Amino acid sequence: MDALLRIEELEKYYGTKTMVTKALDQISFTVNEGEFLGIMGASGSGKTTLLNCISTIDTATAGHIYLRDRDITELKEDALAEFRQKNLGFVFQDFNLLDTLTIEENIALAPVIQGTPASKIAGEVAQVAQELGISDILSKFPYEVSGGQRQRCACARALIARPSLILADEPTGALDSKSASMLLECFTQMNRSMHATVMMVTHDIFSASYCSRILFLRDGRIFNELVKGDKNRRIFFNEIMDVVTLLGGDVSDAL
Repeated sequence: MDALLRIEELEKYYGTKTMVTKALDQISFTVNEGEFLGIMGASGSGKTTLLNCISTIDTATAGHIYLRDRDITELKEDALAEFRQKNLGFVFQDFNLLDTLTIEENIALAPVIQGTPASKIAGEVAQVAQELGISDILSKFPYEVSGGQRQRCACARALIARPSLILADEPTGALDSKSASMLLECFTQMNRSMHATVMMVTHDIFSASYCSRILFLRDGRIFNELVKGDKNRRIFFNEIMDVVTLLGGDVSDAL
């Protein structure tokens, strides 16, 4: 597989001259096209900071982030906005849907803002809604559907522009177990059928077991890596639990 994302010697510092915290400490790794990568670690390990740097929400202190050989750490603000719009899709824990818009209008929001013709938007919305199994709720408002359906709407909104990389930050955190399972199956479908490259930050072992590879962070560094390969999810789940235990995490909190 071809490399989509390359992280090289990434560092991130917070604080002042007298009190400095090193959130990321010379992190390097590659994400291939079509991967479903999980990022795990305890609170303060640097996983959300890493995601924020890749998403350009935050700025790295040192190092480089390449997306298809384009160094996004060198981009100016105007270029960053265009880069985010064209290359990144986001799925967040709290959905970030607008209650005054229908599900269809929420999914179509980004193309509308970009000035895409209405006739083209309608077809794209219909296609992605069908792929994610929410065609029957397009006319409803977010408060009229379940949490799992709202999260699938958020996935459709992230997918509609066919971004190079989808970034998900604790996407199952606000869902019950049934809705979480449905969302994770949705991510798997996006990854396998639509060839979406997904990078998911999670503390949850069950969620992580859906990934094809997991990087574990500790104190801003990569502590360990697991590759699912041909293993089933039950075996992979147990392997993840072993690493979480080594990290010193409370496994019961992660289930």
